[in-house]
Amino acid sequence: MIAILLVEDDPGDVLMTREALEGTGLASRLNVVGDGAQALDFLYKRGEYTDAPTPDLILLDLNLPKVHGREVLAQVKDDPQLRQIPVVVLTTSEAEEDVLHSYDLHANAYVTKPVDFEQFVKVVRHIDDFFVSIVRLPRR
Repeated sequence: MIAILLVEDDPGDVLMTREALEGTGLASRLNVVGDGAQALDFLYKRGEYTDAPTPDLILLDLNLPKVHGREVLAQVKDDPQLRQIPVVVLTTSEAEEDVLHSYDLHANAYVTKPVDFEQFVKVVRHIDDFFVSIVRLPRR
């Protein structure tokens, strides 16, 4: 069982992600924050997140309020305590600049969110399957 941190400001996308993970048994290990500042507080265990679990996987939207997703990604990958956590950028942006910049910041994957619910669920389940069943994650 892996702990997932979903950094997403769209309640509809949060709901769809949660529903997609319910079929895999991971919904109970899904933590959700709604902006980049909350994500950093969660990861650094500040404020209301002092007891937050260290996630095994981060699903990160780019277009976030307060602190942009690119900044969250940059801080995670620059921190020796956090950089081993795989970060999957899961965003609506198809801009090549966003793709290149995310990989320059060492994102582990870049996935464009499908607008269709069925396709969205399929994509989230593929991410789950890859990071839970195929790859080996560091122990926490």
